[in-house]
Amino acid sequence: QVQLVESGGGLVQAGGSLRLSCVVSGRTFSSMAMGWFRQAPGKEREFVAGISWISSRTDYSDSVKGRFTISRDNAKNTVYLQMNSLKPEDTADYYCAGTSAQRYTIRRTGYDYWGQGTQVTVSS
Repeated sequence: QVQLVESGGGLVQAGGSLRLSCVVSGRTFSSMAMGWFRQAPGKEREFVAGISWISSRTDYSDSVKGRFTISRDNAKNTVYLQMNSLKPEDTADYYCAGTSAQRYTIRRTGYDYWGQGTQVTVSS
């Protein structure tokens, strides 16, 4: 059984930083492309960042580009999301997602596995 467990969320002031972690178990992590999504109250879940497994290629939504960094540590079965210069509009539940495809996708339906989410609140 594949499990994804996120951690690292919390309350932070605008301009601050947080690092989210997602530990994967039950599957060979090094052959999974990973993504981070977020969902704010009343809004749809949206793509934030993705990382491929074969080349560690990354991509970001325009709203976080230059502020967030996705990375992975295959030895620890963990994907990270470093979030800097946080804004109140970054407030949301953040979810990591995994797929057996080589490359990430921005589509929610492209992922087979999801974590339970971790809450991020940015105060102004």
